[in-house]
Amino acid sequence: MIDSPRARRVLAPAAAALLCGALAACGADDSAADSASGPGKPSAASAPAVKPTAPTAPTPPATPAAGSPAQTLPPGPGGAAPVFSHGKRDGGKRVALTFDADMTADQDKRAARGERFDNPGLIATLRRLKVPATVFMTGKWAEQYPDQARSIGGDPLFEVANHSYAHHAFSTPCYKLPTVPLKGARADVERAFDAFRRAGVKNTVPYFRFPGGCHDDAVLRAIGPTKATAVQWDVVSGDAFAKQAGPVAEAVLSQVKPGSVVVMHCTRSAAPVTEEAIRRIVPELRARGYEFVRVSDLIAGR
Repeated sequence: MIDSPRARRVLAPAAAALLCGALAACGADDSAADSASGPGKPSAASAPAVKPTAPTAPTPPATPAAGSPAQTLPPGPGGAAPVFSHGKRDGGKRVALTFDADMTADQDKRAARGERFDNPGLIATLRRLKVPATVFMTGKWAEQYPDQARSIGGDPLFEVANHSYAHHAFSTPCYKLPTVPLKGARADVERAFDAFRRAGVKNTVPYFRFPGGCHDDAVLRAIGPTKATAVQWDVVSGDAFAKQAGPVAEAVLSQVKPGSVVVMHCTRSAAPVTEEAIRRIVPELRARGYEFVRVSDLIAGR
């Protein structure tokens, strides 16, 4: 990434806008998402087939000490929310898989017509493979799927972090997402945490992911009073609206480094092949000696 304070908060050097677009697609139309691209998102024509892998014995998940609160990073200048993109590169082969459970306010009617923004099959696979993960959930998702939110939040394998209330942009431009006014940024973050509490989500952590990854110095200062650490990523899976699992798996496997934070999605509507990709990613990374941890484990190890 280019060496400036603002640029350091955005993920990859030449691809920052493209990565934001891949995530913003979860709140966009399919047509808009199809036009977005990013690193690690090959075309369907060039997609390699998913290669079968020999099953590998899962490693037990790392669990924090009972009652230990998740650690956060120190605030930035003027009390701004700190930004975390990856863990220590020399801290061993540890990688955090993160899943954005997106749902915007205008998708209620689509859900009522039967469109699914959840992905219970993905969660079941993570449990079967014993993969710890961090789920960045919108408040609207928790309201739409309270039983699932409560189940995920009550499982010690997972932790639930904040992805805003309704997946609106916190700075502009941000791929035509509706915008949260700067003066309402803090309230939006707090509203999502309130939705988690109402749904009975227990294992929440004080982390926040900006929709689309879009943020600036002003909004970091605005959400600073929430005491949340803003969590970005250094590996984009390209699973948003992907049609084949092969390119998604290849994108992750080709980018992961020690300490990586991988961004994926937990919604069948926006990311229908994620669960299939996970079935390849997990055994291959374990065969390479990687341990799966949550974001809180990476932050604690810094």
